[in-house]
Amino acid sequence: MKFYIFDENLTMEIISLVDSYKEKLIIQRYSSSSVKNYSSALQNFLSIASQKYTDPLDISLEDVEKFIFWKIDKHHISASHQSIILSSIAKFYKLLFGKDINLKHLYPKRRETKLPKVLTRNEVKKILECTENIKHKALLTTIYSCGMRLSEVLELKISDIKSQESVLLIRQGKGKKDRFVNLSPKLLELLRVYFKMYQPKTYVFEGQNTEQYSKRSVQQVLKNSLKRANISSPATVHTLRHSYAMHLLENGTDIRIIKELLGHHDIKTTEIYTHITDISKSKVKSPLDYL
Repeated sequence: MKFYIFDENLTMEIISLVDSYKEKLIIQRYSSSSVKNYSSALQNFLSIASQKYTDPLDISLEDVEKFIFWKIDKHHISASHQSIILSSIAKFYKLLFGKDINLKHLYPKRRETKLPKVLTRNEVKKILECTENIKHKALLTTIYSCGMRLSEVLELKISDIKSQESVLLIRQGKGKKDRFVNLSPKLLELLRVYFKMYQPKTYVFEGQNTEQYSKRSVQQVLKNSLKRANISSPATVHTLRHSYAMHLLENGTDIRIIKELLGHHDIKTTEIYTHITDISKSKVKSPLDYL
């Protein structure tokens, strides 16, 4: 396979390769976000490599190593981003050429441990109270009340709301796992008001022409609500999910139950929240208090 000069250092062959790669990932049932992330990382790698090579099979392990170093040195990529790039490259050669390449020595040896950003209960309350549009209020309330990921709330269908059983079905979350979460009576009441006003057809939250609501729209909704609530704490839509987990833990909910509600594969992922609560509940005084 040869590369042919195309616009902005991309080539017609690279575009074709990336498209074929996307098809393989979709066939293997990777999530839409994974397909997007892997394809974007691969396209960036191939566009740089095409400056030196005309055939992707000529790219050496040393070239991959130099590319990773360049991304870390110039773009300051995170450890997780580094892992995505390496996985995308390895999958590319395996899926399209049946070639196994060993990149294990280039993966981060130490995992970054970043504590999740969370909002206080009062901050969440202010956000929801300042969201006047009923559709926007129902959207943000659903995310927080059920601890949902952004992709999950956008995939939520009317049929997934089991009002009789007071549960909500979250289909095909991360790891292709379905799960049930409790349906708050307050949320159910709010959703009924919202349904009467907007009358969605398939998805609980729809955009124009009954299509799924867009990720960008949800992010903008939260951004506007944060501004109205005068909250300066850095927060994203995912922060509402983190806050859900933290507030459950503070209420005394067992960590194993929280793991299932969040749809985590490993309990260690859930245990990160315990670190925050342990510190906040500790009775250790600052040395300043003894001065």
